[in-house]
Amino acid sequence: MLSYARAHADRREGHSLTALLQDVLVLVEKDLQVHRIALDLQILAEPYALVNAGQVQQVLLNLIVNARQAMAAGGVLTIGVRANVDAGLAEISVQDTGCGIPAEKLRQIFEPYFTTKTPDEHGQGGTGLGLALARDVMESHGGRIRVESVPGVGTTFTLKFPLVAAPTTTRPLQRVG
Repeated sequence: MLSYARAHADRREGHSLTALLQDVLVLVEKDLQVHRIALDLQILAEPYALVNAGQVQQVLLNLIVNARQAMAAGGVLTIGVRANVDAGLAEISVQDTGCGIPAEKLRQIFEPYFTTKTPDEHGQGGTGLGLALARDVMESHGGRIRVESVPGVGTTFTLKFPLVAAPTTTRPLQRVG
């Protein structure tokens, strides 16, 4: 199985980023409800990008789980999808109303093993690998990950992918006669 996974790790196909996001939301919907997180979806387009679907879904899952954890007392998770045609970019933003990240830590969050999470009552905190992996995945896709945060207000991560045309479905020509 590992060799199969490695063989397909660099495989990229044109995918709807909206569809990839919706698949991830199916996985986290109940968890968000349990933790009193309201979901505000702002799907402004259905942009396509040349991506490894599993890797992008892992990045989205990580950002959504991080956002949920930042809103310990509940809050609003706003996820937006849009196409910035002028810039040639497909964008997904994940915004929370959580605790935010202090400016002095913001510069380090993409470094491996750096975490802002403190261990919980079970001794579990962050590994510091999720955002480092997210940055690597985005860079390998020719994209970028950006973050904006205000302590006490919340954090927004934006994923930017090179935009590609939506695939068209064509039927093979049929001979008549």
